[in-house]
Amino acid sequence: MEERRLQLLNEIKQHAINFGTFVLSSGQTSHYYLDCRRVTLSPFGLWLTANAFLDAFEGTEIDAVGGMSVAADPITAGIVLESWHRGRPLRGCVVRKEAKGHGMQRQVEGPLQKGDRVVVVDDVLTTGGSIFQAIDAVEAAGANVASVAVILDRLQGGGEKIRERGYPLLSLFTLEDIRDYLEAGRPPA
Repeated sequence: MEERRLQLLNEIKQHAINFGTFVLSSGQTSHYYLDCRRVTLSPFGLWLTANAFLDAFEGTEIDAVGGMSVAADPITAGIVLESWHRGRPLRGCVVRKEAKGHGMQRQVEGPLQKGDRVVVVDDVLTTGGSIFQAIDAVEAAGANVASVAVILDRLQGGGEKIRERGYPLLSLFTLEDIRDYLEAGRPPA
């Protein structure tokens, strides 16, 4: 595993894992919660996340990235900024749960253009519910979803659903990559 990805994995293990009883957005209950915003909203964590995604996107034909607000917001912004630094600028978009009732009344915000090839991004994949909301909104805005990319796949069926609908899935990590910390039942020392 290249150095930046390994550093990102360590950031996730050190800062994103919470133990207790949690209800996930899917409605499922879990004895741990992966709060990747604790990583993506830190300067070093966001830099690592954006660059890990951009490394993974190398050689793909895409025009934009985006996903459901709130989890995808920092990821999108980090990728857009770092893509500019790399000399291959990507546009970003933010998907609201529903269209605004005022102003331009959009559900998808940002410089997204009809026909853009978009990677829908998210932090953690469980069942895929929020990712499918983002896919539907991006496609309704006239763009094409080229693939889905997540920081961590919990391996609870969301990946299969995404692939069944015909979208390639890239996950930087899976639950297996953090299993040692989860089995210990406590945050790393």
